[in-house]
Amino acid sequence: MKREFKPLDLSKVKTYSIKARKSKVGLDDFSRPYTTGSSFRQFLEGLPQVLAAQGFKEVVEALTKAKREQKIIVVGMGAHPIKLGLNPQLIQLMEEGLIHCLAMNGAGLIHDLELALVGKTSEDVEEGLEGGAFGMAEETSILLNESIREGVKKGLGIGEAIGRKLLSEDFPHRQYSLLAAGARLGIPITVHVAIGTDIIHMHPSANGEAIGEGSLRDFHKLTAVVAQLRGGVYLNIGSAVILPEVFLKALTLARNLGYDVQDFTTVNMDFMQHYRPTTNVVKRPTQQIGRGYTLIGHHEIMVPLLVAALLEELRRTGS
Repeated sequence: MKREFKPLDLSKVKTYSIKARKSKVGLDDFSRPYTTGSSFRQFLEGLPQVLAAQGFKEVVEALTKAKREQKIIVVGMGAHPIKLGLNPQLIQLMEEGLIHCLAMNGAGLIHDLELALVGKTSEDVEEGLEGGAFGMAEETSILLNESIREGVKKGLGIGEAIGRKLLSEDFPHRQYSLLAAGARLGIPITVHVAIGTDIIHMHPSANGEAIGEGSLRDFHKLTAVVAQLRGGVYLNIGSAVILPEVFLKALTLARNLGYDVQDFTTVNMDFMQHYRPTTNVVKRPTQQIGRGYTLIGHHEIMVPLLVAALLEELRRTGS
């Protein structure tokens, strides 16, 4: 059977005044044009009050509040920020009392030590892979594997073992090392290793027992820090898998042991969205009480921008 559809009578449409409507964006949210010679603070205040710009400001506010109230700030990171030359900014935060613990993966350990040793890092993987030379730098593997083994014998985790090594011997560029800064300032640096992911595991000097024991000790140390995270901030910078997984397990273990780890802020910073940081850092840990943020952008721009904005805000508020 053929159906006929008559045009609707639009004269009966119900309307309302736009003045009474709730709107998501108003002129008060707009950016302000940049004026030549303006201060960095004026630039920040001129950012629009919407989406990522608003989230960025709220992250700065959360970090400032944590500092003011003497709460814990933890950074978990991959190796990419180190290779992009961001150690000076991170060390600055450590010296300012704005990082109370820094957790890194095994690649971060390698790049940080190479910078302290020779002032350069990050080899050309494609060039070395074809002939089997990739990852075969002798000094890197021997220094790290032997220092891990010696440190574990002394009851240390990997991060503290390498940090002490960097301070005890002549490493010409150790002022650029996160591990050395942690040892110098008494700030825990924990290293979380997946066996087989790092170049030093390919060398005969690698000791699986020591690497595993050292990394487990660092996991327990990080868990002790996370247990005190209530009211603080956790930032994940450039780790797509290892640190989001480690953080989630540390948080679970702390809560299992009876610690009330709630009402904290999490931040994921990377140049693209990944499943684990979004789920295990931003969403799941803060689903009851807390707030999670995602700041997407290149580390070499976003990290210095965040550090500068945070230090400006702390100076302004006298925190």
